[in-house]
Amino acid sequence: MLTKLGRCWRIVATGFCFAVFGLGGLLVPLIVLPIQYLIYRDEEKRRKAARYTVHLLFKFFVGLMGALGIFKFTIADRTKFANLTGRLVLANHPTLIDVVVLISLIPNADCVVKAHLFSNPFMRGVIKSTGYISNESPEGLLTDCAASLAAGNNLIVFPEGTRTTPGQALKFKRGAANIALRCRADIVSVLIHVAPSTLTKSEMWYEVAPTQAKFDLAMTKQQLQLPSFEASKLTQHARSFTRDMQAFFQGELDSYE
Repeated sequence: MLTKLGRCWRIVATGFCFAVFGLGGLLVPLIVLPIQYLIYRDEEKRRKAARYTVHLLFKFFVGLMGALGIFKFTIADRTKFANLTGRLVLANHPTLIDVVVLISLIPNADCVVKAHLFSNPFMRGVIKSTGYISNESPEGLLTDCAASLAAGNNLIVFPEGTRTTPGQALKFKRGAANIALRCRADIVSVLIHVAPSTLTKSEMWYEVAPTQAKFDLAMTKQQLQLPSFEASKLTQHARSFTRDMQAFFQGELDSYE
């Protein structure tokens, strides 16, 4: 009986949290961002202010989910995350809220987002104001990523490109490897482990886990290193580095479990 009541509560709490998230996505561009536009005449300063605003709002959102008992969050290396500068942050991607948690930890976070989100009414205002990077154009993507890292932003990328399918091995795409190699980025590798599985790609928001999910996030003990490479063989190196990254993260997950 208590288990059923707990699950019912988490369904209600999850719906409430996503409603808050959606409302924030509508109100922030209407109220907060216009004020920042008046204060900061320089476009880059406005983007930094918008990204910091998103960082604070996501920190509130993560705290709300924890307070309502949807997740039990265990976050290691908080100070290290807060002090990152100009790093490529690579992480596995088990749940819908992974990027939210990462941005809540990193004040100057940038990220690559799917092009269709620029037309999402709940997200487009915030995405455009922050200058988050669209994945629509491969060449434009690499140029924007290099510029973001050079400006000292921390760029969050999920090498899988989408959420992990529960019960299946990780499958990485070459995008993250191309960014790392072409931008010669300093990498921070982050492991996210969630049990029991919830908010995956195959589940609706109301299909909550039977018990409270534990969300563990930490920098890996052994950090992923950018390999040496020849500029003339970038395509080959990207394939190889993608395999190396996939094996690295899979090994970290297998060791965790």
